[in-house]
Amino acid sequence: MGEIRSFKSGKDGPPSSAMPRRLAAIIAGDIAGYSRLMEQDEEGTHSRVKRIERDLIEPTIAEHHGNLVKTTGDGFIAIFDSPVEAVRCAIVIQQNLIGRNTSVPKHSRIEYRIGVNLGDVIIETNDVYGDGVNVASRLEGIAAPGEVYISGGIYEQIKHKVVCGYESLGDRRVKNITDPVRVYRVLPDATAFNRTRKRRENVLIFLLSLCLLIIAGAVLWYLLAQSRFRLVEQASAPKETSVATPKPQPAAPEQNTATQVAPPPAAAPSSAAPTPTPAPPAPPPAVKEPETIMLSGGGFEMGSNGDGSERPPHQVSVKPFAIGKYPVTVGEWNECAAAKACPFAAPGKDRLPVTNVSWSDAQQYVKWLSTVTQKSYRLPTEAEWEYAARGRTQTKYWWGDRLQSGMASCKDCSDAASSDQPAEVGSFKPNPFGLFDMGGTVDQWVEDCWHRNYQGAPADGSAWTGGDCLSHVLRSGSWKNDSSYVRPANRDNYDTNVRYPTHGFRVALTPS
Repeated sequence: MGEIRSFKSGKDGPPSSAMPRRLAAIIAGDIAGYSRLMEQDEEGTHSRVKRIERDLIEPTIAEHHGNLVKTTGDGFIAIFDSPVEAVRCAIVIQQNLIGRNTSVPKHSRIEYRIGVNLGDVIIETNDVYGDGVNVASRLEGIAAPGEVYISGGIYEQIKHKVVCGYESLGDRRVKNITDPVRVYRVLPDATAFNRTRKRRENVLIFLLSLCLLIIAGAVLWYLLAQSRFRLVEQASAPKETSVATPKPQPAAPEQNTATQVAPPPAAAPSSAAPTPTPAPPAPPPAVKEPETIMLSGGGFEMGSNGDGSERPPHQVSVKPFAIGKYPVTVGEWNECAAAKACPFAAPGKDRLPVTNVSWSDAQQYVKWLSTVTQKSYRLPTEAEWEYAARGRTQTKYWWGDRLQSGMASCKDCSDAASSDQPAEVGSFKPNPFGLFDMGGTVDQWVEDCWHRNYQGAPADGSAWTGGDCLSHVLRSGSWKNDSSYVRPANRDNYDTNVRYPTHGFRVALTPS
């Protein structure tokens, strides 16, 4: 028998055991213009990038069942078992960054380019290697800021599974990769794809029409030229002369010498027909307003000693106001979307609370509702929300100091398995004011800008709008949070222009 040799890793030969490999969908992300941003504001840019990684990129990857392999200062690498989840994750990151950048000057915006590829990769503890990763990085390198480019391998896996559009960019040669890569640009939704296709169709129709006009003009010119040529020929041809004996003409019949007078025209009417009065414009269609409950207002102790952001507890006096009996529903929101006044149509049943709404989106809704109803709709202030949530109680929860099943929708509020969506509004018991879902179900935006605590907060129940308003206050907690979030005193914040799947709102109304 021949000698069996063992090899050690290094120069002596290949490693003694195969390195772990797997087929994975790889996301490579990189910040466009990172060096320029660091030169402008090194500490500020570093802080903003770290916040985006912490608040957006890391949780979004986790929510889509991926693993963040590493961050690279100006980028990141993540792997996924599912190409569908990888592309969804990339789209969510880019859409949320659009919201974050809305209020930021263009030259200071943090924008990522993202590439997604499917490949066989080598797995190590803190890194991945292989052509699959390299292709993802090259796709990211040719993507425009804010866009997602995917390889043909990813496209074949997701083309009938992810609701978005795709624009084929053909085969591209990328650095250090031998074979050309089929590249697709991801459009966030099918509507965007249809808009792009429509623009192309319009260009083709215009070019075709132009060609037809040119052909028709040429034909017309040819026909006119032929006609002129015949006239010239006829004019230049010699004329034949002949002498003919005139024939005697018969005598003309005797004419009546009386002058024939034409009948006078019909007399015009003495006055024009009256102009019909235009019909009055049709009244605008009726809008289903959110149901509200009028509260008489009064004094209460706002805040608690349970968390630093809830301190110090302080006395607040709230004026009379009305507040939504439920969070705004999908059906109510979609009336605004149908009127082209809200930015998107929400999916789901009409009685579900609308979600994935930014603070700015909520403001668009209340502005539209105020316009069509001629009423002063708005978001509640933070003090009004807590006053309404407490229902004149000062206990930990509005129903007491202990958690009780069936009172709120949260991760540990009942034995029921958690769902991918909130329950319909009104599914749990109302508080003493008759208000539903004032704790759990969906996070709810209020009017106030975020402040770290209540030092300097207004005592008259008005909105606290001074200071840094890049983020606004959220109340209530959601079906995905634990029970500590459903306390009336609990408060949180999020970026003003960023949508998140658990964020909704309810309306308030100032009495006239």
